[in-house]
Amino acid sequence: MAEEATFDAEDHPHTRFNPLKGQWVLVSPHRLKRPWKGQIEATLPEAVPRWDANNPLCPRVTRPSGKENDDYENTYVFTNDFPALFPDGPSPGPPKHPLLQSGEAQGTCRVMCFHPYSDLQLVSMTQDDIIKVIERWMEQTAELGEKFKWVSIFENKGVANSNNHPHCQIWATSFLPNDPLQMDTNQRQYYAEKGRPMLVDYVQLEMKEKERIVVENEHWLYVVPFWATWPYETMLLPKRHILRLTDLTEDEIKSLASIMKRMLVKYDNLFECSFLYTMGWLGAPTGPGYKDVDYSHWQLFATYNPPLVRSATVKKLLGGFEHFAQLQRDLTAETAAKKLRDLPDAHYTEKLKQ
Repeated sequence: MAEEATFDAEDHPHTRFNPLKGQWVLVSPHRLKRPWKGQIEATLPEAVPRWDANNPLCPRVTRPSGKENDDYENTYVFTNDFPALFPDGPSPGPPKHPLLQSGEAQGTCRVMCFHPYSDLQLVSMTQDDIIKVIERWMEQTAELGEKFKWVSIFENKGVANSNNHPHCQIWATSFLPNDPLQMDTNQRQYYAEKGRPMLVDYVQLEMKEKERIVVENEHWLYVVPFWATWPYETMLLPKRHILRLTDLTEDEIKSLASIMKRMLVKYDNLFECSFLYTMGWLGAPTGPGYKDVDYSHWQLFATYNPPLVRSATVKKLLGGFEHFAQLQRDLTAETAAKKLRDLPDAHYTEKLKQ
């Protein structure tokens, strides 16, 4: 009788549970042993003009809608000229059939420029500039949160359908979208059972085990979450219990700006390129009267989902199994964290200047 193999997370297929979404992820680390390793090459940043009259996000430029941008000097926010949501609108009424349900959808979509210069990104901005970005995120959350149930702040850096000017989008909705709704349910259930917020416990666990931490400072830490889906996915978490961006202290804002820059340098250094990612903040729901609602089960966090997997030119694409069965990854969270953690803190372009 053959001896049963001892399980090795770095070699054997297994599943991992995401308690926030209530979903399982298939991990197949042995697939990294495939002969093809992809092309690994240094990619210089694409030359981007500092100001371009044809770039609708630059200061003083007239956008396709005919509206002109302010001559802004740091951050700048405006309502998207072609929004996915409107602040007011009629309700579709009761459903004609249980299988043909419609619901009311109100909200607003805004664009937020981080800086007037198109040739900068958060990674190349000063800490003071990043602090201004964080403070503007807080202002927008406070303002939109008075009216809307959910305020979503997200950045699509380097993706094909995104402008190369440093910016993010802010969508506010009258309803709780699918993922936040599931996270609210799962965190509430955990809190009811344990008496503690799920992600506060998770931070303590990661700080104890340390193998999935990439960078940390006094107030924050970046980890590759145990249940990560994307190859180099990271999660940015505060070390204390914080419900929303609006709850940050002055010291936490400063240390957040510092650790964001550190992590983004490591991302760029991984494949020596301007690293692609989609990033989003998630915190407790808002809306009229939200301050009187107990959301103690929530914890503020941000997630970075980068598509790059083997080099600057090789991206992860969802396969048939992932589309129709379950999400899958070839790299364990621990291996990804170590690769990111071991990268230098100086940006790779510094070598090119020497």
